Amino acid sequence: MAVIRRRRRFSRLFRGIVFLFVSAAVLGFFVYVPFFTLSEIKLIGAKYLTQEDIMKVGEIYMGEPLFKLETDVVQSRLSKDLRIEEVSVRRRLPHTLEVKIKERIPLATVSCDYGYLDLDRNAVIIDSYKSLKTMKIPMITGAAVRDLYIGDEVDDEIVKKILDFLQRLNEETLNRLSEVAIVEADYIVMYSATERPVQIRIGKMERLDEKARLTEDFMRDLETNPHPVEYVDFNYTTPFIKLAQ
Repeated sequence: MAVIRRRRRFSRLFRGIVFLFVSAAVLGFFVYVPFFTLSEIKLIGAKYLTQEDIMKVGEIYMGEPLFKLETDVVQSRLSKDLRIEEVSVRRRLPHTLEVKIKERIPLATVSCDYGYLDLDRNAVIIDSYKSLKTMKIPMITGAAVRDLYIGDEVDDEIVKKILDFLQRLNEETLNRLSEVAIVEADYIVMYSATERPVQIRIGKMERLDEKARLTEDFMRDLETNPHPVEYVDFNYTTPFIKLAQ
């Protein structure tokens, strides 16, 4: 009986060793076989962030074994980027990494002492760069912003009021504005991003909902207006349109 028990134990041990060996071989096959190497990143939900941004922040490299890539680690790295509000990362066999994100939306750009900053609706800096990028958001001019970096908040009250106004505009209207100029304290003028820029005088930062609605209506009608417009003034209860000569 003792001999039989020893044989059974040896048989179980042998089967266990074989199982571990086969498992290691299978795992090694899936990890290192060239067929399962990363060759594509499927980026979902991004409007401003590029694949290059995602690879840099997530420390992702094309050609690395897909099964060696730790998706939870990549997701953690990406979630720390202020430009990203939500993110999920998944493998898609045989060679794709799917990155689904929800961005923090930049509402405006402002110049600073070392380049340019993108601001969200809360005046938080979510991106910075030295050379001006081609983006469909307006530039705020006339504001002095210095010694601020990603993650900092701009404390200029006029800038905050402008952002409060811009977030009330629909995306189509926001993307058709090129500049928001602070002419003087609490007096704002905007410019359309059209072939012939039109001045939009917002004036004092009051009646924001009404002025946002008027701006949307004006920008929509501007496409079909046969008469060139020099400026429109929303600073008064009754809007005034000045036609170009």
